[in-house]
Amino acid sequence: MDVSTALASFALVVGLLTLTPGLDTALILRTAALGRRRRAWGTVLGVQTGTLLWGTLTSAGVTALLTASHVAYEVLRYAGAAYLLWMGGRMLLDTLRGRGHGEAAEAVAPRGRDGLLAGWRQGTTTNLLNPKVGVFYVAILPQFIPEGAPHFAMGLALTAEHVVLGLAWSAVLVGFARVLGGWLRRPRARRVLDRVAGTVIAAFGLRLAFGD
Repeated sequence: MDVSTALASFALVVGLLTLTPGLDTALILRTAALGRRRRAWGTVLGVQTGTLLWGTLTSAGVTALLTASHVAYEVLRYAGAAYLLWMGGRMLLDTLRGRGHGEAAEAVAPRGRDGLLAGWRQGTTTNLLNPKVGVFYVAILPQFIPEGAPHFAMGLALTAEHVVLGLAWSAVLVGFARVLGGWLRRPRARRVLDRVAGTVIAAFGLRLAFGD
């Protein structure tokens, strides 16, 4: 397998993975649909920062420790699960308290905390606390590095490809959410959106905690 074939094959694999609805999709859609465009793009950049870090660490051989150390994997897994359960549970609780819409929502998420940096922190934290992303890279990335190619440089090239595809798909998600933003920002629709997003995020937390 040469370099061009490796890049094309890896693009197909991670492209399908990117298009599959998941936690990142739920976070980006919810944030963008609520009219928080800067925070939505912050979340996008944070998720891709996490992807870049996982790919870089894998290329350097560091994330192999996750598969070698059961304790390290379990600690990261439960920390990620706790974070997702907290985030999803807070969304659901706020809708039950009537704080998922209108002026009350602004009190929960003040404008000053709603910018690019806040979204970046959330996206990065969510991605880095998911050890399955690291395990995916440990299991998949080396298979697409051609024999004789510089391991670290090729690993970074493949990771960059994943990041570019993620950014492109995220732009589609943000644009789609903006088209429906007027309807989704209505109080009733917003409650439904928060309940769906909260349930999805909490479900990912449970799956991370109790899955294999």
